[in-house]
Amino acid sequence: MSNRSDAINRTKMKFRITPLNFASAALLILSFYTLINGVAVMGSKTIHLGTAMGLIFLLFAFVVSFMDIMLRNFFPETKKLWLIEISFITLAAVIFLIVK
Repeated sequence: MSNRSDAINRTKMKFRITPLNFASAALLILSFYTLINGVAVMGSKTIHLGTAMGLIFLLFAFVVSFMDIMLRNFFPETKKLWLIEISFITLAAVIFLIVK
């Protein structure tokens, strides 16, 4: 009986909430919002960019969730995982602001 419960415990997945989970959820919501309502760029003659921008945000959401899975494999401890993911998000935001 204990062998069966050990096998179940080993195969049970742990659901851990991480910062990249929030980021991928926000990107999915943003993607669906832009697909439904569309986006207009200031100063551009193109009126509707909803499909292209929605697909770009959807791609970003998949990339972020893939990075979350990779970082979970490298850092099994939740505290270190949060620290690394928050550092990654901060670094990406700083690079975005520098490029902008």
